[in-house]
Amino acid sequence: MPERDFPGWHGTTIIGVRKGGRVVIAGDGQVSQGQTVMKGTARKVRRLSPGGQDVIAGFAGSTADAFALLERLEAKLEASPGQLQRAAVELAKDWRTDKYLQKLEAMLIVSDGVDLYVVTGAGDVLEPEHGIAAIGSGGNYALAAGRALIDSDMDAEAIARRAMEIAAGICVYTNGNLTVDSLPD
Repeated sequence: MPERDFPGWHGTTIIGVRKGGRVVIAGDGQVSQGQTVMKGTARKVRRLSPGGQDVIAGFAGSTADAFALLERLEAKLEASPGQLQRAAVELAKDWRTDKYLQKLEAMLIVSDGVDLYVVTGAGDVLEPEHGIAAIGSGGNYALAAGRALIDSDMDAEAIARRAMEIAAGICVYTNGNLTVDSLPD
């Protein structure tokens, strides 16, 4: 899509790290339009609690689109309590086949504290290798940093924070203002 048709919103890095019986999802706070930082304190990591089950989710892409997807994921989790994988697969199927949902421009990283998945509009529900997933503008930088750190003595949160710090130092669409959540607490 040409730049003149789309405002060029950028600015998300989300990482999920599973290590030592804990899953951490961290996201930066920067939202940019073109070369302008529009906001530096956005919260792109959310906790969902359908039916008392805690799930954390981080999103990259359009905020309104991501919220629409999070609402649908929550409904899927209510229909399949305790079954994150099933809910994620059902969401991905709907996302790929529903004409309204197909237009949504976002990606999700979700976890119930045990499983960690990337969910995309292409119908993918991916369980990452090495217990690390990253999405967004600086996702590849955070992923590389996380993979380099995963065998260190650092815990999941320390790895996520350090990987985000590295990504923020490389990607101009990523800042160091983090939202971090983990399961189990």
